[in-house]
Amino acid sequence: MTAEPAPGKEYFTAPANPNQRRYEALRAYFTEDLTVAEAGARAGYTRASMASLLRDFRAGRLQLFAPPGKPGPRTAPAKDRARARVTELRREDLSVYEISARLRAEGTPLNRTGVGQILAEEGFGRLLRGTAPMASTSPATAGRDTRLPRAAVIDFAAFPARAETSLAGLLLALPDLVSLDLPALIRAAGYPGTTVIPAVSWLLSLLALKLTGTRRVSHVDDLLSDPASALFSGLAVLPKKSALTSYSYRLSHDHQQKLLAALDKKMISAGLATANEAIFDLDFHAVMHWGHDPVLEKHYVPARSQRARSVLTFFAQDTGTHNLVYANADISKATQNREAITFCDHWKAAAGSDPKMLIMDQKVTTQAVLGELDARGVKFATLRMRSPSLIKYINGLASKDYKTVALDRPGPHNRPRIHEDPAVKLTSYPGTVRQLIVTGLGRDTPTVIITNDGHIKTRALVQQYARRMTIEQRLAEIIQAFCADALSSTINLNVDLDVVLCVLAQALLAAFRSRLGPGYATATPDTLQRRFLDTPGTITSDNDAITVTLSRRAYSPVLRQSDLSTDTTIPWWQNRPLRFRFA
Repeated sequence: MTAEPAPGKEYFTAPANPNQRRYEALRAYFTEDLTVAEAGARAGYTRASMASLLRDFRAGRLQLFAPPGKPGPRTAPAKDRARARVTELRREDLSVYEISARLRAEGTPLNRTGVGQILAEEGFGRLLRGTAPMASTSPATAGRDTRLPRAAVIDFAAFPARAETSLAGLLLALPDLVSLDLPALIRAAGYPGTTVIPAVSWLLSLLALKLTGTRRVSHVDDLLSDPASALFSGLAVLPKKSALTSYSYRLSHDHQQKLLAALDKKMISAGLATANEAIFDLDFHAVMHWGHDPVLEKHYVPARSQRARSVLTFFAQDTGTHNLVYANADISKATQNREAITFCDHWKAAAGSDPKMLIMDQKVTTQAVLGELDARGVKFATLRMRSPSLIKYINGLASKDYKTVALDRPGPHNRPRIHEDPAVKLTSYPGTVRQLIVTGLGRDTPTVIITNDGHIKTRALVQQYARRMTIEQRLAEIIQAFCADALSSTINLNVDLDVVLCVLAQALLAAFRSRLGPGYATATPDTLQRRFLDTPGTITSDNDAITVTLSRRAYSPVLRQSDLSTDTTIPWWQNRPLRFRFA
């Protein structure tokens, strides 16, 4: 008796969809070794049609499957609410900047990027104006006068006695900048100034973008009309985007590395980094480039699960404080394996001795470089690639070969089972390493940890490596708060400066967080930005001191009870004191 065909079989044997029919014909040709005529006949194509199908497929002109949809929301409520009003304001001959300012004043804020997208979707072209002078608060509007002065050192005699600002909280970072002695850091790094703007103000202008979460240097126009951002930098108004970009081109990799060396010394003395323990987590982060530039190398981007043109950056985190202490974007495929050695050289110059231990992923460096670390007395812990022979060895282990260890960590995966081999020979490593095969950490396959530290206890080693995941959390935090995924230029120099500014910004917020008390010990940078740095207020100047009155908000009691310096002398304000008041 013949069995009844399975329900749904006809979907595959007699496809009705044209793309599925093409797919079945091509699959039969390539996988079943049928001739062109036989594969075409099976799907109902003539030999000529099948040959054309093969030609288009090989040329990449045939799309059989629709690409997956892009992640993220399919609607933009803020844009939809403002669409009619944006259209109405453009018909009144207002620019993107003026429309954005008008919407903010009306209580329906929308940034200039969103306004520009609406105008493009509604078919509006570039705004053209005549040469008649018209008042404008945005210097980015071409062909119009502006009430904003040129970028220059602030003249406190001309500074208004009272000014309203939406970024009064930005000035909360100044006491910690003074504690780190920013002018001395910049002198040690050798950053250049110009005849109009000193080096301190240049760097503070770029740092203001990080602390306010401004995505790109080209978005500095969003800060130009606010007095707090310029006051933060000691200027009458922030430099424009072209000036900031041109300045960054003047800086070399040596400038950034000297700044980090001086900064690390200050962080150690301030307790933001630990010199005695000196255990560091290392990791790479690929900064995506969104254009088309064949000069950039391709690196693996975890967020995209693919290799893409990007700038590879390298970070080091102090495991004791969970603060970043090093960053580098001057990396190529030819040099990336030696970044661990480069960091050791950097830390020795900053702290006087090599790191005690480096904890890293298996792709950070090679076995040969691990041998160099061992030769200079640096301990390491990293993962080992699971080769077929190693997988066979792991599968051959019995349950009795493992011992259970209790870790001091929350969650369900705190009692892993461990098999330890005290002396394992690697292919390219001179000598032997200690190997731990760990199961029960929440992964499908065993984790293989190797180290040259023969004295650290098994429990401590596994726990130390488990903590390495915090560097991935830290990188995610700086991407969120300081926009470290926004590649504004294909020149590595800009990215090199960008990642160093991220390290400085994180150090500042870590110091600020410590002033807020134990309740904010684990607060992320974006939380601090949202709750405190984004606070509006009033700036009052009496020519002898600057007083910032912070508006009352839900988190004002935290600031009132914090260890916040209320009278700080700011060197780039001609030594005027900064005082904070609360509304």
